[in-house]
Amino acid sequence: MAAAGRRRRLLAADFAMSFMWVWSSVVVKIFVHRMLGYGAHQVKGEVVRYAVSILNMFFFAFMAKVTKGGAYNPLTVLSAAVSGDFSDFLFTLGARIPAQVVGSVYGVRLILHTFPGIGRGPRLNVDIAKGAFTEGFLTFAIVIISLGLARKISGSFFMKTWISSVSKLALHILGSDLTGGCMNPASVMGWAFANGEHITKEHLIVYWLAPVEATLAAVWVFGILVRPKKDEASAAKKDRTPQMKSAKSD
Repeated sequence: MAAAGRRRRLLAADFAMSFMWVWSSVVVKIFVHRMLGYGAHQVKGEVVRYAVSILNMFFFAFMAKVTKGGAYNPLTVLSAAVSGDFSDFLFTLGARIPAQVVGSVYGVRLILHTFPGIGRGPRLNVDIAKGAFTEGFLTFAIVIISLGLARKISGSFFMKTWISSVSKLALHILGSDLTGGCMNPASVMGWAFANGEHITKEHLIVYWLAPVEATLAAVWVFGILVRPKKDEASAAKKDRTPQMKSAKSD
């Protein structure tokens, strides 16, 4: 019963955070460009927007902590589920990711109802192959960084969130002119569904297939390059055992 209640809370958190995430990007733009009056390509405006975006990512990191695992990005929960048990993997694929997609779709619907013509979401400005490579590369990089942060400085919320936020922002800027630098299939799905583009080849390959494959590849590569902590502990224990035996023999 406790496990079922935890899963229901996670689904509710995933839906709510995905809904809020698509709204946050629009609110940031409205705040910078309409309320503060900065132009679309003004340097000061871009600096302010990036600073607010980092604060926004801190807020969502705090929300993930408060909800004990809530997420707005399918790739985040997928990378964790791959290394977990099979029941959690099925729960992630069959429930958590759909909840995030539905939250994003309803979030975008409310955005377009409240602010008609506010935007169309990320756009693919290159061919499918280059777009898939771009989203795949960006996703691979951020998953590797996230796995490394979770392993090396898991106890420091501020430092981990700061490095993760700056990394996400840098990768987003790197791919923004090509694919939008999204690294979030659910968020893209919200805008694509609203525009009737959610079943196009471009959307499925660039914003779903490539990021998912890159996530799986990143988890696999990280598992090869970095030994789990349990393995390191057992290896250290084995290294100490001969020393203890030799000390007793002396």
